[in-house]
Amino acid sequence: MRLFVAIALPDRIKDTLTPLCGGVDGARWRDRGQLHLTLRFIGEVDGAMARDIDDVLYRIAAPAFSLTLRRTGFFNERKLARVLWAGVENDAALRKLHGKIQHGLQVIGLAPERRRYHPHVTLARLDGIAPLEAEGYAARYSEYASPPFVVDRFCLFSSHLARQGAIYTVESEYALDLQRHANGP
Repeated sequence: MRLFVAIALPDRIKDTLTPLCGGVDGARWRDRGQLHLTLRFIGEVDGAMARDIDDVLYRIAAPAFSLTLRRTGFFNERKLARVLWAGVENDAALRKLHGKIQHGLQVIGLAPERRRYHPHVTLARLDGIAPLEAEGYAARYSEYASPPFVVDRFCLFSSHLARQGAIYTVESEYALDLQRHANGP
């Protein structure tokens, strides 16, 4: 199984993202069913490890929290733009949750991610375009902001590569504690 841990976005938040998905030639835009906020990419694991991952994630205790998506940007690789994304504002509670997930997965033997965590929602993958074009896209949507939404759960997803792109399936959901909402009442 190819797995990752993510926050499934509410439909009303996806509604704010879909108008951003266009206007860059050659971009492979994510459809609504692919929009999520990754907490940890895991990769290919066998069934025994998948059960261990599920057990670790089930035991994570953290409060629910509010989140707002804000601004757009892009990631470079070898001086070419490769990913267009929507960012996250005020992400302290999100980073705490990410840290707990990282720690739990390390305890069962998964290596930590090598890259620094940069919370975002991938909007498009690119075959490598000039950064100037990606900068134009980011500038066009620099004022983007979603309404705040409550994150009350996170999910373990499987990813199956198909001809039309990746198909994501929720394998398990893990509730966060609404009684201890991290960002207010």
